[in-house]
Amino acid sequence: MHFDYKEHPHTRVNLLTGEWVLVSPHRSKRPWQGKTESAGGAQRPEYDSTCYLCPGNKRVDGDSNPQYTEPYVFINDFSALLKDTPDGELNEEGLLMATSQKGICKVICFSPRHDLTLPEMEVSAITKVIDLWAEQVKELSANPIIRYIQIFENKGEIMGCSNPHPHGQIWASQNVPLEVSKELHQQKKYYDQHGRSLLADYLKLELKKQERIIAENDHFVALVPFWAVWPYETMIISKRHVQSVVQFTTEEKQAFAEMLQNLTIRYDNLFETSFPYSAGMHEAPVNDGEHPEWHWHMHFYPPLLRSANVKKFMVGYEMLANPQRDISPEFAAERLRALPTVHYKKK
Repeated sequence: MHFDYKEHPHTRVNLLTGEWVLVSPHRSKRPWQGKTESAGGAQRPEYDSTCYLCPGNKRVDGDSNPQYTEPYVFINDFSALLKDTPDGELNEEGLLMATSQKGICKVICFSPRHDLTLPEMEVSAITKVIDLWAEQVKELSANPIIRYIQIFENKGEIMGCSNPHPHGQIWASQNVPLEVSKELHQQKKYYDQHGRSLLADYLKLELKKQERIIAENDHFVALVPFWAVWPYETMIISKRHVQSVVQFTTEEKQAFAEMLQNLTIRYDNLFETSFPYSAGMHEAPVNDGEHPEWHWHMHFYPPLLRSANVKKFMVGYEMLANPQRDISPEFAAERLRALPTVHYKKK
């Protein structure tokens, strides 16, 4: 038999972390008699008087939102990191160790509309979200204690989103987080060896092969990474080697908004549901010197496996050994690539 990585079990390396994933394409044919999820995505009103993120409504801490008409950002009422945490540490015999952490957590409402997720927003409205992301990175970077700024979105109840009003979060931390540290190490190692961006070279190869490309415009590419773990995991990578959204030109911001809309519409169209995911940008650390090795990119980790009701669980082997997936990245890319870019609600 001749080995075919699209058919036979194998492991692939994640270039950004150095970790391995087990791919078992033949297992996608197994019957499913496990847990199913509610598809969710019920029709929501444009404004909800009980929503603490809608314009003019009172939040939990007693403050009221302004009557905002564009993307709106504020300090999270239940921040995971606090800027006034006292310095301190614990070290008992080198076995029990802890260090205090300072930081700032913010919430960003994408739109005043309670019912509009990113794929249903106009490109011009998404561009304003990107502008606000860039402004926040600039503002938070001015604080000398901040080393990393994580912009992310948890979309959908299945991802633990506590409020259906479309929003994301920004966590600025005193230390560089674990996943970012892994990517920093891998990108620096490659840059030191080759004098080039790891993701620029990877993107060049993917564009040549075209097996895992979903969409492309003048400035960005959406693809299923060769090492993807989640069934329909994707990445958006900037064609220009930059470290942060702050460096995007006006034209690049527009192109990024178009790519965000393009990819998220495809997600919604896949199972004709408001597609859940956790997504976030990975940018270079701040207040930490130059990082010429870092290449801006954005990850999307959706949990749905076979339908709007069947979820991929990370259990057993994934928790105890290493990640494993059933459908191949090539199959996932082919499905996403074939989908229309007109939202199913507008058909």
